[in-house]
Amino acid sequence: MFETLGHFTYRRRRLVLTLTGLFVVLGLAWGTGVFGSLANGGFDAPNTEAANAVQTIEQNVRRTGTDVIVLYRSSTETVADPAFKQSVEQHLAALPSADVTGVSTYWSTKSPAFVSKDQHSTYAVLTLAGADPEARLDTFHRIASQVRTAPAGLESKVGGEVAVFDEVNTQTEHDIVKAETISTPIVLVLLVIVFGGLVAASLPLFVGALAILGAFVLLRGLSAITDVSIFSINIVTMIGLGLAIDYALFIVTRFREELARGNDVETALTATMATAGRTVAFSGVTVGVAISSLVLFPVMFLKSMAYGGAAAVAIAMIAALTALPALLAVLGHRVNSLRIFKPRKASTDRGAWYRLAHSVMRRPVRYVLVLVPLLLVLGIPFLSAQLGGVDHRSLPPGATSRTVTETLQRDFPGAGGSDIYAAVRFDSAPSDPSAALAPYVAQLKQVRDVEDVRIGGYAKGVASVVVHTHFTGQELAARDVVHGVRAVSAPAGTQVQVGGETAAVIDLLHVLKERAPYMAGFIVVVTFVLLFVAFGSFVLPAKALLMNVLSLSAAFGAMVWIFQDGHLSGFLGFTPAGFLDATNPVMLFAVLFGLSMDYEVFLLSRIREEYDRTGDNTEAVAHGLQRTGGIITSAALLLIIVVAAFSTSGIVFVKMIGVGLVIAIALDATIVRALLVPATMRLLGRANWWAPKPLVRWWERNGFREDDQGWSRDSSQEPSPELVRR
Repeated sequence: MFETLGHFTYRRRRLVLTLTGLFVVLGLAWGTGVFGSLANGGFDAPNTEAANAVQTIEQNVRRTGTDVIVLYRSSTETVADPAFKQSVEQHLAALPSADVTGVSTYWSTKSPAFVSKDQHSTYAVLTLAGADPEARLDTFHRIASQVRTAPAGLESKVGGEVAVFDEVNTQTEHDIVKAETISTPIVLVLLVIVFGGLVAASLPLFVGALAILGAFVLLRGLSAITDVSIFSINIVTMIGLGLAIDYALFIVTRFREELARGNDVETALTATMATAGRTVAFSGVTVGVAISSLVLFPVMFLKSMAYGGAAAVAIAMIAALTALPALLAVLGHRVNSLRIFKPRKASTDRGAWYRLAHSVMRRPVRYVLVLVPLLLVLGIPFLSAQLGGVDHRSLPPGATSRTVTETLQRDFPGAGGSDIYAAVRFDSAPSDPSAALAPYVAQLKQVRDVEDVRIGGYAKGVASVVVHTHFTGQELAARDVVHGVRAVSAPAGTQVQVGGETAAVIDLLHVLKERAPYMAGFIVVVTFVLLFVAFGSFVLPAKALLMNVLSLSAAFGAMVWIFQDGHLSGFLGFTPAGFLDATNPVMLFAVLFGLSMDYEVFLLSRIREEYDRTGDNTEAVAHGLQRTGGIITSAALLLIIVVAAFSTSGIVFVKMIGVGLVIAIALDATIVRALLVPATMRLLGRANWWAPKPLVRWWERNGFREDDQGWSRDSSQEPSPELVRR
């Protein structure tokens, strides 16, 4: 199959490149418009009690959210001064009524919660027109400049849910440009060092650009039929560019090796596709399967990560297997043009990686007894992980909408804390809803840490009961209040659902806990099958899974130490919230599992090749590491550079993804692949290649093998002596 693909891309290279050019035009003209078609938020679990409670209240009574908050301040006047009132009301009256459907102020509500402690600040809550968050964001864009223009004599700042979404979108676009500006020059310099010339070094970036543009096209198409989160763009850029560089690095390196052997261009390209191309295909499928497992969660953010990640991996793989070979066919020996220096040639037989492998395999027990406990110790902090939701602290310090929220919590006694909403649906409409709810309200007031309970409204047989606590929505103590509210019996003849920010977090954690085993089982089973098909062993997939768990636990432990406990917060520029965003460990598990298998496939492909050729397990490991160690290290370093650029993001959970990936990739490419894999394969010996005899025979007939002439599927081929003995 891959040999055929090599011949095809050589003979139809102009057609392939023409189609690639048309695809690039589509990506630039249409795909780059993806930013305007993506949704905001998406961190809550749908169809839960919390989600249904808020939906019931908003459909029948009134909106529960605060679309826009305008914070007004005067350094000289107080809220009681007529001039202060006049400036605020004139500013609000000028807003178009078609866009602003409701306004609440101190003067309209007479609530002291709208006045700051020093009496010099107040705020207005605006309700915007629009049936969904995206429509309300469009409304906000129409009035944003008018709202943000301070009235005469006052200072003003704009916050609230819609303003936060707008600022997050702007920050996301800024972060992507910033990350690419940082990473691209560094990656290009490193590629020149690896390849020694500008032409070869530019090819991985060419594939990376195709991967990103292609994923943009797919995401924009998906956004027309389902909601896709704006944050999917981050994973597209990270994974698309990173894996495209990895795949192109392997293919270009192998192509140059084949040319150096004296092969003509078509033979070199065919051999490259039959070896490195096949490995890239298996890697892409494995990584894509791992990331796509996120669709098992009903949370839009996680589904969007699956869409974006799988799209980026798929396009990176396809581009590396079609457009890149076609371009190599056109370049031929010119792939080595524009040399800046001649790269140092490592020995292909007994170089530094070969010696390292033998050094490890002479003392395998020592390495296992030291490194395994080390990784486990690094993972210990994850045992004390606290999971929560996303709040204003996800934005960078100084962000306007974050400043507004912090000012309200600090300076407005009545605006602190959070509200819990109980949606009470009556079986039959009561003549006096307040009287009917009085016993229920009295019971809610007895719940520990409840400060106030009021009826927020009644319509269409549904009442909104608002329970206020002094804890903010993300504080762990607020969860106990929600549990207490949910434990109160519903009034006779009613059904009650409890929602709000804290309740949404509780329900999200429940959904994640419920679905996580299915996701893990899916990844494990599919990965195991794919690795067996690739290498014909039951032991190697099992060992690879265990190695992944070790590196993942260490990475998660580091995440808790940094982002929950706050170490390095000053250096990385974020405000620790005391917990991790609940969706991040789930997403990182899928992405990191896939990336770990990426390097495992590259390494084991060469080891399997040597084992088939020699039947010597120890030499196969040493030669396999010698042939791939430098490439894997280079690929990991390049991927780390791409991902590390996102650790500069102003959005904390994006920063968390970047830092987590950097730590995991570094551990995987060094401790796991270079040290633990040789040590454990030496200890297992011939058992590495064990599989049940019927499956051995199946693999002998249908499995793929790599050699210098390509992968063979000839069932008449004699198996190696080791396979016969097995």
